[in-house]
Amino acid sequence: MLEFDILINDFLYNIAPDEKVGYCNTEKILSLTNSFENGDWRYSKFQSFIWDNIAETALSYRERESLIDKAYNKVVESAKKLRLTDLEKDQTGQGSELAEIILYGIMKHHYKALPVVPKIFYKQNVQDNAKGSDSVHIVLEGDNDFSLWLGEAKFYNSIEDERLGTIITSIENSLKLEKLKKENSIITNLSDLDGLLDKESDVYKKIMDLLSKEASIDDLKPKLHVPILLLYECPITIKFNELSEELKQQLSDYHLERVKSYFTKQIKKLKEKIHKYDSIHFHTILLPVPSKATIVDKFVENIQHFKKQ
Repeated sequence: MLEFDILINDFLYNIAPDEKVGYCNTEKILSLTNSFENGDWRYSKFQSFIWDNIAETALSYRERESLIDKAYNKVVESAKKLRLTDLEKDQTGQGSELAEIILYGIMKHHYKALPVVPKIFYKQNVQDNAKGSDSVHIVLEGDNDFSLWLGEAKFYNSIEDERLGTIITSIENSLKLEKLKKENSIITNLSDLDGLLDKESDVYKKIMDLLSKEASIDDLKPKLHVPILLLYECPITIKFNELSEELKQQLSDYHLERVKSYFTKQIKKLKEKIHKYDSIHFHTILLPVPSKATIVDKFVENIQHFKKQ
């Protein structure tokens, strides 16, 4: 189950019907918040969510299956895949892998997604933080259909306007024809999908057909979803010691305002650049934390502990 409280989960055009920014009726907002206990934001619960979901982004399907009854070993092996140099030295991208794990957990528990490409596992070298999308999932739609989810995960000190441009640039790059073709090729050439679906099923065959190199990306665009996780240090959350109605309202208002600003900028920059932009589904997922440094430092400490095992 999803460990966080949901404040908003709706299409943007439903919440702001009078806004004149040209919404495409495919933009959604998922606003989340962690809970409090004994007057404190629940850091331990947040860390538990990370480690409960780490294996699906750091280990391949075969590795996860081989350790299915060995939860501790699964965590140790997952920790070995993480690159501490990113977390300890790269201040601009600090916490990027942590954000990827959080997005994987949200995709699994909220969107009921299948993890077809564990991105941390398949990254090829320590210098390359992002080959393609940060998250690749397939969501089954009924018994005979699917959607493809290519996600971005960011962990920022702020989500004010000056930070939004880098996200839009990442989205633009991930939606280029060659990048989409590459992601499709990775999915169809991995054995992970074989372990998650019956190879004889109609939906498996439909996935392989639509993701094949012979298929047109144009046919895939209506099935394409882009979840954008904005994990960020929040100046509102840090002022409260309980999940009060006042906090929920302030967060909801702030998140809606930030998402409207984000999509205004994204539509202006990408709508004319990306073919069939209107058919792509975009999901902004906002999750505030009181202190980025506290979370990253504890995460690094845990990784160091498990790497020694």
